[in-house]
Amino acid sequence: MQGRLQGKSALVTGASRGIGRAIAIKLASEGARVALNYCTGEAEASEVAREIATLGGTAFVIAADVSDKDQARAMVAKVIEKFQGLDILVNNAGITRDKTLKKLTDDDWHKVISTNLDSVYYCVSAVMKTMCDQKFGRIVNISSFVGQAGNFGQSNYSASKGGIIAFTKTAALELARNNVTVNALAPGFTETEMLSKVAPAVREQILAKIPMGRFGQPEEIAKAVCFLCAEGDYITGQQINVNGGVYM
Repeated sequence: MQGRLQGKSALVTGASRGIGRAIAIKLASEGARVALNYCTGEAEASEVAREIATLGGTAFVIAADVSDKDQARAMVAKVIEKFQGLDILVNNAGITRDKTLKKLTDDDWHKVISTNLDSVYYCVSAVMKTMCDQKFGRIVNISSFVGQAGNFGQSNYSASKGGIIAFTKTAALELARNNVTVNALAPGFTETEMLSKVAPAVREQILAKIPMGRFGQPEEIAKAVCFLCAEGDYITGQQINVNGGVYM
């Protein structure tokens, strides 16, 4: 496939569904070879790989629980070995365990923080030497507007996503001299499996708060990620909001 990312290699965590799936397909459609990370959705990840192959792209699946430092770093090492380098890292893997603070357990807190935030550190720390040595790297961390505005019942999730934004800025400062950019993307409410679990009445309440009057599509998030990877040569340390105006 020919495109803006022809000859580049990419790793997308949490690529078996939702936003991660859309990002992987978009990067592949622009010519990148893509490693599709999954933790439990092997069948779904394999289907994404088949779809990319049908489009004429190149992809392979790789299992790892990115909340585990050893698994995350071993995964990155395997991808670097297979691709003989790595140009793009998209830290997308994330979970929710929504409860009010009154009901939140320590396990609810730690599992969300480790999956959503620790994983970003593990993967970036594993890839940065390669990117710095090759004097090229594009890292995009998927945050959320909830990390900026907060959200009722999501103290763990909002803390993890806010932490991603802060981590992104520091990593960008430290890696910029080696032509490695690090940016965060903050989606608003997006039509994914996560959102589909929300009750219809609550969905209507959410829609009423979005100035554009609709939920985002995973493909719209993927376009912004691809822009940062393909065109964002002088953009680093930023959080870019793709949220329909729900947070300004």
